[in-house]
Amino acid sequence: MIKERNIAVCIILSIVTCGIYGIYWFICLNNDANTASNTFTTSGGVAFLLSIVTCSIYYFYWAYKQGEKIDAAKQSRGMESSNSGIVYLLLSIFGLGIIAYALMQNELNKLA
Repeated sequence: MIKERNIAVCIILSIVTCGIYGIYWFICLNNDANTASNTFTTSGGVAFLLSIVTCSIYYFYWAYKQGEKIDAAKQSRGMESSNSGIVYLLLSIFGLGIIAYALMQNELNKLA
């Protein structure tokens, strides 16, 4: 099941915990997108470790693939999809990953 999360609370907790909650949120976003799209490529923990090991190169790939997974989940439910992977990628490249997280969570909340 996809858990619906309050985006404002997630952002505040990420800031207050100096990013520790952001790591948890990253893992949950990955797992929820996998569940929504029925594609179980990598788990959230593995995606996080790969992001660390590759010095964030995998993180940029992950951001793009999240858009594809969310779009696939929306299409399977008959909803209109857009190419949001590029938006998530650009936000992540310019250091606005938390905004990308918020947009991903917003789309996942609509699917929940």
